[in-house]
Amino acid sequence: MTVTLDHVTRSVDGIPAIRDVSLTLERGTLSVLLGPTLSGKTSTMRLLAGLDRPTTGRVLVDGKDVTGVDVRQRSVAMVYQQFINYPSFTVYENIASPLRVQGKPRAEIEKSVQEVAKLLKLEPYLERTPLQLSGGQQQRTAIARALVKGADLVLLDEPLANLDYKLREELRTELPRIFEASGAIFVYATTEPSEALLLGGRTVCMWQGEVLQAGETSKVYRHPDTLRVAQVFSDPPLNIVGVKKSSGSVQYAGGVQAPASGLYAGLADGTYRVGFRAHQIEVANGIAGRHAFQATVTVTEITGSESFVHLNREASNWVAVLHGVHEFPPGHVLDAVLDPNNVFVFDGSGRLVASPRSSSAVM
Repeated sequence: MTVTLDHVTRSVDGIPAIRDVSLTLERGTLSVLLGPTLSGKTSTMRLLAGLDRPTTGRVLVDGKDVTGVDVRQRSVAMVYQQFINYPSFTVYENIASPLRVQGKPRAEIEKSVQEVAKLLKLEPYLERTPLQLSGGQQQRTAIARALVKGADLVLLDEPLANLDYKLREELRTELPRIFEASGAIFVYATTEPSEALLLGGRTVCMWQGEVLQAGETSKVYRHPDTLRVAQVFSDPPLNIVGVKKSSGSVQYAGGVQAPASGLYAGLADGTYRVGFRAHQIEVANGIAGRHAFQATVTVTEITGSESFVHLNREASNWVAVLHGVHEFPPGHVLDAVLDPNNVFVFDGSGRLVASPRSSSAVM
């Protein structure tokens, strides 16, 4: 089975929500819609489900135009950010409810509920009501009810956003196993780059209703087509600095000059923007072959295993992630150091022209 959005647009009161989106999703695949709030993720899911009709373009299933087909006539299941369970039903009855609506025989319902409960580790809780469950167990119940339908297309709209950190981490590690066991088409929306990387599959980067780039998750992360994609796929935010190459040297905004080594060596003379993720900054003195910038610490956040050091340099704000505990006081001046082989270089239009050669350098 394939589901295709063919040059789809969607406007609400004349305001574009989706702009000329084309996507093809295949059975057994996971596609992560990644983008900030209002980037069009939920609108895209609603078009895929048949809850909304596109203003222009078509929705195809196995090549057949289903643009006007009601959602109730499609093989679709959807899980939302908020837990949506029937509060008076037990977990068993919640999971079984779509099968009862379909008129399935009792024996088939029993078999299907037990199978999906085992898959989602809900067997001990089948006789409880949702109010007797933790947040993670409630969301598992909602996912189980979606899976038990046997739908060909399962849409998950930020399903872990309302859970606490521990529950999110627990479900994030389980979801790839669940997706693989199901065999359906899964579409998962998130604002978090780390979640996209953990889930794997394909990532569709979205911004203001447009698809910026789609492809294998690790490839999109390592080789963003544009500066905007790199920004969407970076958390903490991507650090950016302007640079001008002339002859055998580069001059960064703010006056730092250095040899045009590393990725800069192959660039034509001109003006570029350089992007680098928080873990691509080093804090040290006098490392051969590196480009150093004096920066002032504004705040340091210590998580235990890592320290997030917020820096100010020439009216730009950067973030460095350092392993271990580093207690830099506000106002402390240090050297923020870049490896010229480990940055992303974008031209004046924001297109990627050079990226780290070693895959290990950016993961």
